[in-house]
Amino acid sequence: IVLELDGEVTVRADPDIGYLHRGMEKIAETYGFTKFIPYTDRRDYLAPVANNLAVCAAAERLMGIEPPPRANAIRVVCAELSRISAHLLGLGAFAMDIGAMTVFLYCFREREALYGFFESLTGARFTVSYPRVGGLSRDLPEGWADAVLRYARELPGKVDRDIERMLTRNPIWIRRLEGVGVIPREVAISYGLTGPNLRGSGVEWDLR
Repeated sequence: IVLELDGEVTVRADPDIGYLHRGMEKIAETYGFTKFIPYTDRRDYLAPVANNLAVCAAAERLMGIEPPPRANAIRVVCAELSRISAHLLGLGAFAMDIGAMTVFLYCFREREALYGFFESLTGARFTVSYPRVGGLSRDLPEGWADAVLRYARELPGKVDRDIERMLTRNPIWIRRLEGVGVIPREVAISYGLTGPNLRGSGVEWDLR
């Protein structure tokens, strides 16, 4: 995206499309669903499971396959862990760009724990290729679910103590961001925004 900026304000944004085109559609046609799953990791390596699941769910819907309830539950947990990891990176890198280096380190400390979960479950830290059409490539290792549950219980406190407290009243953070990039509620809805961007515009909507 070619940007024209006036200080913190984006005056103009011109998308220059084509740079990320890698012929994935044709690769998928050639390889089929299962062999194509590793390619979907690379579409967004910050949340690979979500991309794996998109292909698997599409194939399952086409073929009328219903995965077992346990597989569906594990899929949701893994997708949520991927989402948390992606948000931690986004917040950490954003904070570092603004000037809050310590927050970046705290975010990556928590991401490292998530990578440990993915590695013990799938054998890979980033490109996991874990889901399969109809289920998953393997079941959970012993103790994995309990460790993830402990992490989920402890994380909110760590976010409040180590991240939220360091940013919310940080003068640099406030000065750089207050009043910048505000998207009115009506514009957010008309543009089809989702997730934190939509909720940041005052629309309480969460499809999860």
